[in-house]
Amino acid sequence: MALPHKQTEASSAESAHTPLRVDSHQHEEVLDDTQLDHSLLRLETFLRIFGFCQFSFISFTLSWVSFLLLGVALPLALIERSYCSDCEKYEIKSFEIEILVSESLVAASSLLCISHNLRKYGVKKFLFVDRYHGNMAQFREEYLQKINGFFRLLAVWLLPCFLLKTAREVIHMVYVHNDSWWQSIATLFALLVSWTYSAIIYLSGTVLFNLVCNLQIIHFENYGKLLESDLDVSLYIEEHIRLKHHLSKISHRFRIFLLLEFLFVTASQFLALLETTGNKGIINFSNGGDFAVRVCSIVELVGIIIFLQSAAKISHRAQSLASVTSRWHALLTCNSDNASQTGISNNVRSMEAAIPAGPLHINYSESDMESIDYVPVPTNSQLASNMSLYHKRQALVMYMQSNLGGVTIFGWTIDRALLNTVFFIELSLVLFVLGKTITFTTK
Repeated sequence: MALPHKQTEASSAESAHTPLRVDSHQHEEVLDDTQLDHSLLRLETFLRIFGFCQFSFISFTLSWVSFLLLGVALPLALIERSYCSDCEKYEIKSFEIEILVSESLVAASSLLCISHNLRKYGVKKFLFVDRYHGNMAQFREEYLQKINGFFRLLAVWLLPCFLLKTAREVIHMVYVHNDSWWQSIATLFALLVSWTYSAIIYLSGTVLFNLVCNLQIIHFENYGKLLESDLDVSLYIEEHIRLKHHLSKISHRFRIFLLLEFLFVTASQFLALLETTGNKGIINFSNGGDFAVRVCSIVELVGIIIFLQSAAKISHRAQSLASVTSRWHALLTCNSDNASQTGISNNVRSMEAAIPAGPLHINYSESDMESIDYVPVPTNSQLASNMSLYHKRQALVMYMQSNLGGVTIFGWTIDRALLNTVFFIELSLVLFVLGKTITFTTK
């Protein structure tokens, strides 16, 4: 009677400790959910401060009024105050006006497109990290890393540009010093605030697109691990359909933004190259440095590079699933064939080991022919099952090869081929401008 009593005590002790382990596991999950919610809240607060979260009429009005005041009216007033229309620095003023127009257009398009999507879907659904789309319990840590990477990427590109802008404005202030020093410092501070505000709005849109792509790349990388689990082929097809549907949503939400940014940046580069190469005067770092360096070579091009790189990266990950699925199908097919033919192959190997290589003539006896009757042959049900799995996997491979997917713009997939096309179009524009402005003629 002592043994059952001990077992009862052990079972009661085990049952007493089990809820503690479950509660500790649930407590860890609650902490992880709290960290993810905190990161999402911090991201939403950042977007709300710079006017992207236009969820009401008041926030919509405040956002666009702030943009018009800080991003347009303030720098325009400073330009009009610093340069007169009849002085010799009138050409510098035209440069500054063109810079302001370019900055305002790219920032306004970013604010317009991103705020529209956030107002329509919200932050979680816009990033596909809600509980319905994002599988938060499985990819919680990856989500945290990618969201924190949003702020790091924005700071990495913004800080060097801010230092260069500050150096340029200081040199410019010394070069065209007309007011007292305190007025010049106030003007410098106002210019830096306006420029930083516009640059953050523009880069936030492109870096936010990079964040959306990186969050989806997590699922594409997990698809290869999903193939390792023994699931039904229809589940793999359903998961791929879901991922492709998300890519279609991303393409639809960002295609207007990408087109506007690309057109505005291309026009800005075209105008900058035309003005700098066609100008007969002296253009240096103090009077034209902001036009030739900041607009065309740093902030706007950085945004386009981030945009194209993110789109091409997720497109290539989506297209690589076809090769991953083909390799998985080939390995399973080879392993299944080896497993189904184990009985035959073992006997054949034993016979081949005793037979020397070479074209030898062998006379089989009646006993040899009778020994074949004892070789185990797979049944029809096993063959039918293997063939059915094979055809299912083959159908999955054909489906993957026919539905590569990727981020598209009105049907054009953003991949290496499209990037090469964009590069040669830009190169043609550059050579066209240089041919019109820099020519050498001989008499």
